[in-house]
Amino acid sequence: MKRPETLGPTAAIEPAAVRPRPHRIVEVDALRGFALCGIFLANVLVMSGLDGLSGGGGGGSAGPTASGLDQVAHWLVMALVQTKFYLLFSFLFGYSFTLQMDAAERDGAPFAPRMLRRLLGLFVLGALHAVLLYPGDILTTYALLGLILLAARVADPARMWRAALWVYGVVAGLYLLLGAAVALVDTGEGDEGLAASAAELAAAYRGGPADVVRANMDAWSDILVGLLMMGGMVVAAFLAGFVAGRRRLLADTGTPECTARLRRICLWGLAVGLPGGVLMAAGTVGPLGARWEIPAFILGMLTAPALSAAYASGLLLWFTTPRGARLAARLAPAGRMALTNYLAQSLVMALVFTGYGAALYGRVGAAAVLGGTLLFYGFQLAASAWLMSRHRLGPVERLLRAVTLWGRPAPRG
Repeated sequence: MKRPETLGPTAAIEPAAVRPRPHRIVEVDALRGFALCGIFLANVLVMSGLDGLSGGGGGGSAGPTASGLDQVAHWLVMALVQTKFYLLFSFLFGYSFTLQMDAAERDGAPFAPRMLRRLLGLFVLGALHAVLLYPGDILTTYALLGLILLAARVADPARMWRAALWVYGVVAGLYLLLGAAVALVDTGEGDEGLAASAAELAAAYRGGPADVVRANMDAWSDILVGLLMMGGMVVAAFLAGFVAGRRRLLADTGTPECTARLRRICLWGLAVGLPGGVLMAAGTVGPLGARWEIPAFILGMLTAPALSAAYASGLLLWFTTPRGARLAARLAPAGRMALTNYLAQSLVMALVFTGYGAALYGRVGAAAVLGGTLLFYGFQLAASAWLMSRHRLGPVERLLRAVTLWGRPAPRG
């Protein structure tokens, strides 16, 4: 089945100024909407004070009540969500990078200045987001690491794919060395210091707005360490997504060849990714002890790309069915305005869990937190469908587009 983003047989002879602008790729938007939910589930554990490598075995990590339901909810998110969805989002960032290149070509505009403005806009939004709402912001990371894609955009897709594998291999080797070193060290010492730091952080997030901003800024050193640790995985996902975009692998998922490929990816991804996710949950929530917490987390993180690929390929297969097509239609509007939804999620989390509003940081169990998260995500799906039926872009997307096209008239269509 031919997708609407193809321009047809006359595209090669039509002047760029009169070529019809292609429709969006529904599958890409739907995958982005799906990833948005997973990122929300992972982020809310941090914003609510439930997440962190804090002792293994679930000690204090599922909320004040620590009920069985809280433990199960937290365990499932660690096994199936944590570190999986930011990789999927990163893959889609790389894929969309190629769509931005195509858009610049259609508009007859130089791509590099346009993308530099876009990345700068993302960086500014991310910096404000990190200071005011959520210190675990991903936008600044994408803006900085997106420069790698910009520099490598003319490389052959085969070389970029090999580069992605090399980056992942190097990162995996370093992580495994770190995990082995930690496993040989008794991590029992320092628990009192961790508890004191957690109490201090809780007091800050339950304080006034100035306390919240100060706590967010104090977390930047930890965020920088996280960037150094996760940056390699993000770059590998960027490169893989870019290769998929150049080869238009998501443009036509209904062919027999593509279906067979997606099935293989899904099966292998589940076979590798699920055991890794289970190990991560066992180390961070239970029942493994504290000694294995960080090594289990690292092994789970290294197998996360496999589970991310299984999610994406499984959904793409489902989207080719009538029910799956209806699901894609529900997810796609949220994906079209993913940046607006991402920032709205952080705003709501800040109002609920910090001194900006109810100050419930560390006071609510995991089951209630995650249940409320899913309810709000359902609201976002409905609101996104309503907005996208009336507007082409979400409000923050419109702002970013204005920055991207700065000094040039917006293309028609």
